[in-house]
Amino acid sequence: MFLTEKVVGRHLVELIGRTTAQFRRESTAVKPKRWKKPRSSRDTARPFVDYRRVLMQAGDGGDGNISFLRVFCNAWAGPDGGDGGNGGHVIFKVDANMMSLEHLKPMYKAANGMKGSNKDCNGGNAEHLIIKVPMGTVFFDEGGSMVCDLKKKEDVFVATRGGAGGKGNHYFASNENRAPYIAEEGAIGEKKLLHVELRTIAHAGLVGFPNAGKSTLLRAISRARPRVAAYPFTTRNPHVGIIEYEDYEQISVADIPGLIRGAHKNRGLGYSFLKHIERCNCLVYVLDASASMPWTQLEDLQYELECYSPGLSHVPHAVIANKVDLGRGLANLPLLQEKIGIPVIPVSAKYKQNMEPLLEFLRREYDKVTLRERTNVGMFSTVSSSGDSKLK
Repeated sequence: MFLTEKVVGRHLVELIGRTTAQFRRESTAVKPKRWKKPRSSRDTARPFVDYRRVLMQAGDGGDGNISFLRVFCNAWAGPDGGDGGNGGHVIFKVDANMMSLEHLKPMYKAANGMKGSNKDCNGGNAEHLIIKVPMGTVFFDEGGSMVCDLKKKEDVFVATRGGAGGKGNHYFASNENRAPYIAEEGAIGEKKLLHVELRTIAHAGLVGFPNAGKSTLLRAISRARPRVAAYPFTTRNPHVGIIEYEDYEQISVADIPGLIRGAHKNRGLGYSFLKHIERCNCLVYVLDASASMPWTQLEDLQYELECYSPGLSHVPHAVIANKVDLGRGLANLPLLQEKIGIPVIPVSAKYKQNMEPLLEFLRREYDKVTLRERTNVGMFSTVSSSGDSKLK
């Protein structure tokens, strides 16, 4: 039996109860939604892709036409060559329902504009090629400079612009030249090679050293199926799980592969994982309570985050003491609480015990961010309306 007086002393049980109560005082009324459908029996996972190298070619403009109108009783009615249509753009648009870049292809080519025809008929403009990407997608050029950062919903980035259509010979008619035999060719569309990265992957991020139980914790609170094994560095790619609440609000939680000491110096795969933590709304430090001196794990993790990006360690966070189902983990719990000085949530991810305080903390931080965004939008609308009234 988990967390009973037969396994640990009464003082440990009271300590766990006190730390859990500190998180439940501020608990939200909305509870996590219970899963009615059984989880998939497949033990495979699809890690999301956070980097793509994409070559984009906009559409070429259509050529102008050289034509002369011939009608009844007027064989030389003048030039009537139409203009060519414009080529299509390659546009990236934010889709809040997407979480990965795995759908991006190595190359995209927009359609070309149609050629002009006779009787002053202009060629049709090509449709723009719209590619949906997740929120938080960042574009870099070949030199490493940032080109665009899509941070908000419905943000749009025109990566390459299509070429303009060429003018037909009717455009060049003048008093000096009534029958021009010239027309413009359509302009060539832009061509770019961009590096596409995804930085905002989830609302919350699970941060910890290898073999701390982050993947097991993600499996316990969501339907994600990351690989779990009894050795470190099992997770080599980040995984994202979705937590759904009773009001149908969804929160995404990312399992960041284990960091090592010196990750801020790009040791191991430091930069490729630390960049995901940079934009999480809140962090969850997952500590292995069964390790010797587990409080040093929190100090090392915060040091790595602070060295990578100053102020990153001060992001709203919670501390999880995992593996308290083991005897050594329970023995280290009082000393861990004393050394850290902030409330610690003791959990057993393997047996899915004491998950409610963690889920309530995630929802509480998510509501704070949502309220802040709505307040900022309201203030912007008020300022815009007051500015319009002054202009009037």
